[in-house]
Amino acid sequence: MWMVFIWLIPVFISLLLLASHFLRYGNILFMALSLSVIPLLAIRKKWVVLLVRILLFLGTLEWVRTIWTLAAIRMEFGKPYLRMAIILGGVALFTFLSAFVFNSKRLRSRFSEAEEKEIERV
Repeated sequence: MWMVFIWLIPVFISLLLLASHFLRYGNILFMALSLSVIPLLAIRKKWVVLLVRILLFLGTLEWVRTIWTLAAIRMEFGKPYLRMAIILGGVALFTFLSAFVFNSKRLRSRFSEAEEKEIERV
């Protein structure tokens, strides 16, 4: 149980960072969506993994869009942008790689066990 939680920490952090990003820009709907996915991880279904992966990949695209937008604004005003781009690039990479924690043996078995047990019952 605790090992599963530890494996999911990068996913939690990525979703919380996305939620705070959306809150910063006043997008309450996407903030709520990012936060509402966290409790879904308690459900042991394959569709949860698919949903979380899709949201993390879309979150990565949002970070890249944000880098692009902020860098363009900062360039326009003659301000430095490289440090911001590197930091947000790291956040984007972290979000992207968080989607791959579900490839671990422990998480694969956690999210496929329930499906197999349901099939056996039928």
